[in-house]
Amino acid sequence: MSALVSARGIKEALLLLSKDKQWVNEKHLALCRIPSPTFFEQKRAEWMQLSPNPTGPYVAVTAHLDTVLAPRTPEEVYTQPDGSFQGPGVSDNGAGLAGLLAVVRVLKLIPELAGVTAAPVFIANVGEEGEGNLSGMRYLCRQSPLASKIRSYLVLDGPSTDHVTCQALASRRFEVTFAGPGGHSWSDYGVGNPVHALSRVITLFAENQPEPVPGVRSSFNFGVIDGGVSVNSIPNSARAKLDIRSESPAQLELLGDLLSTCVAKATEMENAQATMARVTAKLRETGARPGGGLASDAPLLRYIAAVDEWLGIRSRIDCSSTDANIPLSMGIPAV
Repeated sequence: MSALVSARGIKEALLLLSKDKQWVNEKHLALCRIPSPTFFEQKRAEWMQLSPNPTGPYVAVTAHLDTVLAPRTPEEVYTQPDGSFQGPGVSDNGAGLAGLLAVVRVLKLIPELAGVTAAPVFIANVGEEGEGNLSGMRYLCRQSPLASKIRSYLVLDGPSTDHVTCQALASRRFEVTFAGPGGHSWSDYGVGNPVHALSRVITLFAENQPEPVPGVRSSFNFGVIDGGVSVNSIPNSARAKLDIRSESPAQLELLGDLLSTCVAKATEMENAQATMARVTAKLRETGARPGGGLASDAPLLRYIAAVDEWLGIRSRIDCSSTDANIPLSMGIPAV
């Protein structure tokens, strides 16, 4: 570490990053004002576009372009009186993208760093959030022209410096849909009700969780529920979206099997009491993120720990679901 920090360009780079805070903040706000929901990242990608470096092998520095929420107007992203930023996506992942641009700027302005750093390639990827299902990283790691040239990945996601994610949390996402003919709440009473059936699924799933495994965390969340148009009409459809996560592949499989069982049981229960038309069910898996992990003595992790120690950053090892899931699941070092 002492040899690295004394190398030509390192001290200048750190000073430049400190002095250039205003430039970084301006870029941070500017990119966050460009709406970039999952599947609609093109305008922000065009704004971020950089010239590729034709050589390799690479260390990929990457940050995702998409956000869960997008600003309706540029004015929704602004600086508060205390200097903090407010608005959709300023944290996840405006901060990561601004950090990526800052590193690119330092490397361009201090040519001496070319002899110190590994060959970096900077990539703003797509499809990290929600049903994007890590599509950008899947392509980058498996099909892109760079895939065979990248030796490791540094993923910039969010504003925090107090944790290093090197354990990839596996997850699966599902959509459960019930359909029926619908009708009037009084005159058509007895028709199978999709909302009632869906409610049974959620109750059955929540009340019949598999036995917990000591030392293994798992979670589930029905995050979206919709159906029906009025209080006095029987809905013709109802839908819910479920996210399940686990540190254990076996537990994740059990949770997926449990959901299938609950959908079948709820359909049977609702149709058993229907005196007229019945409901039908559809279960669709909308995404799956593979798990993986970096060994505690991996060189990449040791380098990051050494840098954090030198900078006075007290970081901790974390397990989470990020873009790093894909390379880690393939045995490629990533944090």
